[in-house]
This record gives sequence, structure tokens and C-alpha cells, in this order.
Amino acid sequence: MLQLREVHAFYGKSHVLHGVDLDVGSGEIVALLGRNGSGRSTTAKAIMGLVASTGSILWQGAEIVGRKTFEIAHLGIGYVPESRDIFPSLTVHQNLMLGRKRGVARPRWDFEDMYRLFPRLKERQHTDAGVLSGGEQQMLTLGRTLMGDPQLIIIDEPTEGLAPKIVEAVAAFLHELRARGVSVLLIEQKLTIALEVADRCLVMGHGRVVFAGSPAALRASDAVRREWLEV
Repeated sequence: MLQLREVHAFYGKSHVLHGVDLDVGSGEIVALLGRNGSGRSTTAKAIMGLVASTGSILWQGAEIVGRKTFEIAHLGIGYVPESRDIFPSLTVHQNLMLGRKRGVARPRWDFEDMYRLFPRLKERQHTDAGVLSGGEQQMLTLGRTLMGDPQLIIIDEPTEGLAPKIVEAVAAFLHELRARGVSVLLIEQKLTIALEVADRCLVMGHGRVVFAGSPAALRASDAVRREWLEV
């Protein structure tokens, strides 16, 4: 479904990604792990056309390097940035409404799905998004992205700074995506949640993938965890 081959990415003259290869299959959850500065978020931005990149990024067999971000989104790739980027002066319901993709006859997700997945959003559907807690804003940006009916969703650090109960809600959300056949590229620092939900784990270091394997293989590799993940 998604294939990256020899992807390099740049911020001005700063060379951040150094030949990244990765794949995400249909209905698969792939966890992209690594320390801060390893290139995980830049990989997501390269896929979405938000940073200058070279190499090949294929989406369902079509090259998307050089495409505009809105074009990539319309092709069926959703993106939940670490910054969340909700619309603070609009209500929860209005934020969700903005996420809807026009022209989809039978979308897989609707308002009731969002309110079932995140009951707290239903309680606060008429509240301005700017006054929500960090956890509620995370729920909202996840829901808004799903309302666009993506086939693949890239989620950057969804559990950072959240209370354990909200982390559990995010994990349940990820399981729901798998059940509905939505592919996920999950960028995470928390090894526990990644090992719980992922089908495969990739570890990044110095702008390249340094490990690729199953969650069980990563659990068994003390050397990889020590060198590339543990602080």
C-alpha cells in the first residue's frame, strides 16, 4: 500500500533522512520508534509532502513525491501531527465536520462513530475546542482525521503527555482502526503501546531505519533497545 525507497529529506541545507526504506501493508499497523531527533516525524512529513524529499514514495503504486499535501490527503492518507492543530474557536462538532471528505457516497466513519469511540467528545460536542484538555484535543484530532475516510492514517506521538486513562482510549482507537481495515503508521516513543498494537516495528536512528521486525523480535533484542531506544 505505502512504500518508501531511499527517501532523503531536508530542512534547507540540513540533511535529516538518509535513505529511509519502509512499507505499510493493507490493514497493517506499523510502529515507527526511535529517540527524539531520529527522523520519525520527518518521515511522516516527507510522506505528506511537508518537507523537501528525494527518492521514491509510492502510494498504491503511484509516485507521490512532489505532490502537494492536500493532493496526498485526497488520495486517502490521513495525518495526525504531534501538534494536533485543532481549530480552537470552533466547537468539537464543527471540527469533526471540517474533517469530512466530500464526494464519498458511503464513508466508513460518521459522527456517531467518533462519539462512540470517544464518549468525552460527545459530552463536549458544543464546546469550543480551544478549552479542551490536551487529551480531549488529541481525541478530537484523531476523530477529525478519521472523518476524512483515510485508507492509511499516520499518527505522530498520540500518547505524549497524556494520562494513563487517555492512553488506554488511544490504544482502543488503534484496535478499532485495525478491525475496520485502516492501515496505520504509528510514530511512538512509548515502547509498551507500540508492542501491544503493532504488527511490525521499525526503529530509526540518525535518519535511517536500523531495525525492522516483529514486536517479539524487538522484545528479544536487548542490544537494539539499548542502543536506539533507551535513554
